[in-house]
Amino acid sequence: MENKQSSSPASFIDSTIVPGDVVLDLSSMTNQTIKLGGGLRQDCDVISAMKAGTLRFSKPNKYWIESSQKRYVPCVEDTVLGIVVDSKADNFLIDIKGPTLAFLPVLAFEGGTRRNIPKFELGTLLYLRVVKANFGMNPELSCTDASGKAAEFGPLKDGYMFETSTGLSRKLLSSPTCPVLEALGKKLSFEIAVGLNGRVWVNAASPDTVVVVANAIMNSESLSTAQQIIMVEHLLKNIQ
Repeated sequence: MENKQSSSPASFIDSTIVPGDVVLDLSSMTNQTIKLGGGLRQDCDVISAMKAGTLRFSKPNKYWIESSQKRYVPCVEDTVLGIVVDSKADNFLIDIKGPTLAFLPVLAFEGGTRRNIPKFELGTLLYLRVVKANFGMNPELSCTDASGKAAEFGPLKDGYMFETSTGLSRKLLSSPTCPVLEALGKKLSFEIAVGLNGRVWVNAASPDTVVVVANAIMNSESLSTAQQIIMVEHLLKNIQ
């Protein structure tokens, strides 16, 4: 079976591909810098697929394979929800649903120094950014954005965390806004944090709102846009 060959970067975007498919030929992309996301690997000038899914592209230069799966494979610059499972002198050990535990250096916080090391209880939920994800090594995390600012990263207090597939997580973070979140946002006030590792955190003033939002998200994965809107309207009747 011959691998598909691509002379144009756009050839396979939004198309279904399988492991071994050659999706990009760097020799034909002179003076261009690209970023590879999950599911892709580079061998000399060839970028090929490591898993089945849909090839996606986001401006200015990132490519990745989107698929729906329970297991999360860490990728640099992914935002994830992690759970503190242990604390060491130099780092925290974090469960991010990956093949191995990730580590969060105690200085990987805005203005982090040895004098102000944060203290987290076991089980604390954190919103994090993946900064290193090399094969065969534990992923490294950070509680800052690329400029060193805390931004939205850090501990998530109260609320409710539940798990989804990685595919649904990406849909929730897509642009334009995912239909189920848009429909919920028109009627309800709530906070949400979505990790690309298949975890979602929701918080609201009313427990009923949290339940409705969580149920709507979990029920939305296999529904069309119209079906998602109808489903949200049905759930909203329970809290009116």
